[in-house]
Amino acid sequence: MKKFITSYIVIFLIIGCAKTSVIQPMATSQSTFDSAIMYKGETIKIADVSPGGKEFRLFEQGSTGFVPVSALQEDTEKRAKVFCDSIGKAMKPLRETTSQPPHILGNFPRSELVFECIEKPENKDDKYLRLLNIKKLLDSGALTQAEFNREKEKILSDK
Repeated sequence: MKKFITSYIVIFLIIGCAKTSVIQPMATSQSTFDSAIMYKGETIKIADVSPGGKEFRLFEQGSTGFVPVSALQEDTEKRAKVFCDSIGKAMKPLRETTSQPPHILGNFPRSELVFECIEKPENKDDKYLRLLNIKKLLDSGALTQAEFNREKEKILSDK
């Protein structure tokens, strides 16, 4: 009986802790990081919202502390792209908040992406695609935060 209860608790913890939100407009949603007591996370601003643009929010949480934050980031990015593609637009990331280690005691890996859907760029060298690429380099550790900020400023100042 004791083994059964232990197995049940482990299964509940693994299945019960994963969270995936639906894509919600920013105006009618709240960040799950706002309600965090101990582990607020770190937010990186990628770009400003376009004039008249509508912001959306998407959140994912790993089911255990062993899920890499980078996997959650990739998943939120893919889901946002599919959402924007479904309405004939391109996804423009605005802000990303991620949980910070240690991923223990309820601080499961989490990722929240704030984005907007914009008209699809005509060329592949669009600055938002370049921003996305340098963000991936930052996440992989190939760029430091300072290098990312310098490159981001260069890209945003390009006409």
